[in-house]
Amino acid sequence: MFTSKPVILGILVLLVLGCSENPMPDRRPNIVLIMSDDMGYSDIGCYGGLINTPVLDGLAANGLRYTQFYNTARCCPSRAALLTGVYQHQAGIGHMVNTSGTDAYDGDLSMNAVTIAEVLQQAGYATYMSGKWHVTPYRPEEENPTKENWPLQRGFDKFFGTIHGAGSFYDPNSLSRDNTFIVPSNDFYYTDAISDNAVSFIENHNQETPFFLYIPYTAAHWPMHAKPQDIAKYKGKFDAGWDALRTQKYAKMLQLGLIKPEWKLADKDDISNWAKTKNKLWYSSLMEVYAAMIDNMDQGIGRIMGTLENKGFKDNTLIFFLQDNGGCAEEFGFRESIEPNHKDVAADTMRPMGKDELQTQMVPRYTRDGKPVLSGIGLEPGGADTYLGYGKPWANASNTPFRMYKHWVHEGGIATPLIVHWPAGIASKNEFRNAPGHLIDIMATCVDVADAIYPKNYKQRSIIPLEGKSLKPSFANKPLEERALFWEHEGNKAVRLGNYKLVSKWNKNAEFTWELYDMNTDRSETIDLSDKMPEKVQELERIWLAWAKKAGVRNWDTKELIQ
Repeated sequence: MFTSKPVILGILVLLVLGCSENPMPDRRPNIVLIMSDDMGYSDIGCYGGLINTPVLDGLAANGLRYTQFYNTARCCPSRAALLTGVYQHQAGIGHMVNTSGTDAYDGDLSMNAVTIAEVLQQAGYATYMSGKWHVTPYRPEEENPTKENWPLQRGFDKFFGTIHGAGSFYDPNSLSRDNTFIVPSNDFYYTDAISDNAVSFIENHNQETPFFLYIPYTAAHWPMHAKPQDIAKYKGKFDAGWDALRTQKYAKMLQLGLIKPEWKLADKDDISNWAKTKNKLWYSSLMEVYAAMIDNMDQGIGRIMGTLENKGFKDNTLIFFLQDNGGCAEEFGFRESIEPNHKDVAADTMRPMGKDELQTQMVPRYTRDGKPVLSGIGLEPGGADTYLGYGKPWANASNTPFRMYKHWVHEGGIATPLIVHWPAGIASKNEFRNAPGHLIDIMATCVDVADAIYPKNYKQRSIIPLEGKSLKPSFANKPLEERALFWEHEGNKAVRLGNYKLVSKWNKNAEFTWELYDMNTDRSETIDLSDKMPEKVQELERIWLAWAKKAGVRNWDTKELIQ
């Protein structure tokens, strides 16, 4: 058989490299992707917040802060878009993790999408996850539920965390290690456990290949659960109320240069003035616990950073920090009287759980030592026997200076911090990047820096083409290609192209109306330009409708596909 000289030469090179005692080291970066839960744009210190987050602030001071990055406005749709690099409808989670009849609303991560872990695993990365999964249904009523969409079946080598999207921080439902449900250890606190398992994965990574570590925290999603020593740091800190907090944060954001002076502080809608608010000390205590939850997360990220440094990984590890949606206005547990959450539980009963008894309830009936779990206005938050949100007024302050909340696609629901830190790959420090970006861009960036290949086919399945764009050019302060970004959640919809954003809020009792805003001069969405610029409204509506048809979005009222 005839063999060409170039082929022979290539074979010889491979043989030499394969026999070398000192093969070329893999210079690709480790990647650590951190996502927090139900936090506002301006909660952490380096984005204008008053909560103590020195580790995240340090990452920002030695890296980049993206000022116009976006999520999808809700927990599991954001995770689906983040993990796959396509819009959540394309990934099968157009709403939540419950099946609703079409591929886009299947409520289970699509097999025609690939996760970052699957792509990087194929490229030789070790893949670990510690935290909240929430892209497949949790069915505790089934004796042998399918696990085909659990982390280990979607590209992760090791997993610790929860399958479901919310639960007690002291006894979370669906707590798992790899493919097995487990019970929490003594003195368990979920945020600490997420951090500690992430640390363990790094400590035990002794391979020559790089790793991908996904850390989706549940902090600061309700319930307001925090450790007493963390709560103590914030005692009295928010006694001036939410009006004062918004004003302080707005001033700090201006000072930092995160926002422009012409971006007004958005209206409070129907939120009462602090001066007229009853139960002030109780409301303050909710914010104290919320802050303590974020503080504890930052401490855990500090332990993760310390481990990276001790292992010699820190300089060549690309770290992302972002959030899944804006502050949450759901006033969970705000009933008039303090009583057990479950009607079949009496306040004066005790029922300790068994040593090996799994927690299957999002809201536990009892703590593990037997106390009924309570809610109600006036209940002191923080402990395992409580279950409360932190309230709409504080969520409004978390989202300063923007409008609306989690669920909605005005800026308060979808704007997220993005901190990027990579000493070996980013020369700039403490700089802003102002180009708009979206969660779908994280997959593309990981593929880019890892020299990986986003597949057309995976395990005999055709794969949806990647929607996101790599952020890597912006690391060197090069411009990103301008493109439209899209949103739809529960009938709330938006499109942003360049400086203009078209957005609407679903209203059950009225036809929707588009609002148009200039993001350059009015990112807080206070001056609606739709009447003055009808041509721009029509242009952006056409673009949104084309995307909605492609992505399988349906009308929230009729449930019919957008045509």
